Amino acid sequence: MMMMMLEAGGLPILADTVRGADEDNPKGYYEFEPVKKTKSDASWVPQSEGRVVKIIHMLLYDMPPGFDYRVVLMRRDLNEVVRSQTAMLDRQGCTGASLSPERLATVFGQQLDRLVTWLDRQSNFTFIQIDHGDVILKPAEQAGRVAAFLGDDLDVDAMAATVDRGLYRQRT
Repeated sequence: MMMMMLEAGGLPILADTVRGADEDNPKGYYEFEPVKKTKSDASWVPQSEGRVVKIIHMLLYDMPPGFDYRVVLMRRDLNEVVRSQTAMLDRQGCTGASLSPERLATVFGQQLDRLVTWLDRQSNFTFIQIDHGDVILKPAEQAGRVAAFLGDDLDVDAMAATVDRGLYRQRT
């Protein structure tokens, strides 16, 4: 959702089509495969300057020094995240973690808390936390927050217009 918002707002996106749209994410994933190998090969980072790249939280630690990063950290009710991931894995015929959903949500929460503490200590990272539910309920307000944080002349109305409440399927 945030990647679509940023693209609609006028920012260039760095993504590929390796993982296309599907039933779980009908508008696409906006991923860039080289991100997954950043720890061993960060050669894509210099070419990404000025573009938006989707990076899962655990890979932020692998971003190389020598660059300034602005991070829009999407926060979502972790029980919803676990349900969403479980539904996706079920549709794919895969099994997920051996942890209970409650324990998995707790682990994700701990990971995010550690990440926020780490980000606070990094001089080359600035970040904002955006709540997924707030984006769904107040897209224009949250788009305005993101635009103010990024300091770019973004089209806030276009950003807000991309929010599709119909895709909010795993709710608490």
